[in-house]
Amino acid sequence: MTSTVSNPKSNQTQNFFEDYAPDFDAIYGTAKNPLQKLINRYFRRSMRMRYELCMRYCAPIEGKSVLDVGCGPGHYSIALAQRGAADVYGIDFARQMIDLARVKAAEAGLDNVCRFETADFFALDTKERYDYVILMGFMDYMKDAEAVVDKALDLTRKDCFFSFPVAGGFLAMQRQWRYKKRCPLYLYRYKDLQKLFAKRSGFNFRIRRIERDFWVQVSRHL
Repeated sequence: MTSTVSNPKSNQTQNFFEDYAPDFDAIYGTAKNPLQKLINRYFRRSMRMRYELCMRYCAPIEGKSVLDVGCGPGHYSIALAQRGAADVYGIDFARQMIDLARVKAAEAGLDNVCRFETADFFALDTKERYDYVILMGFMDYMKDAEAVVDKALDLTRKDCFFSFPVAGGFLAMQRQWRYKKRCPLYLYRYKDLQKLFAKRSGFNFRIRRIERDFWVQVSRHL
């Protein structure tokens, strides 16, 4: 399945992440530049924290299925496959991200468990449900949060995990300034998320503030 992005702002975001793929991959521990390592350690801590939370709460993972939306270079997907997930499907609209993810999965001997494709999230068939659906760093660039949440929960059999960038404060202002000419960026306040998730019947949710992000776990009533 290939993505059919036609919105100019969506194209702008896609182009940004095509160019950003190698640097984005380095955030997760492969950076060699000492300055870049320092930046990652102190200004991107929330990325590490939300990763650790997803690893902790995607449990039990043995034999389960995972949908990783905006999978980037595949760090979540591959880590969950290594922990015992039976089927992991990672999608992203940036081809270079997908290429990196496929290489990493092959190197880890997990290309029989992990599938990576450039795909349109909204075109996914809701008849196919996943035990865990992960949307980390995805809501930052989505204008219609309601539509994304609806679709994600339709695809979720058990738990769905979101991250939302926090509005207000120095880090948010600094990030807005950096992204001004790159691609659209959407920030949230706690009350925005309460309103967004409180109306979802059949689900429980909890919101956790981690550094510059909100991390949200939504669980389907069983």
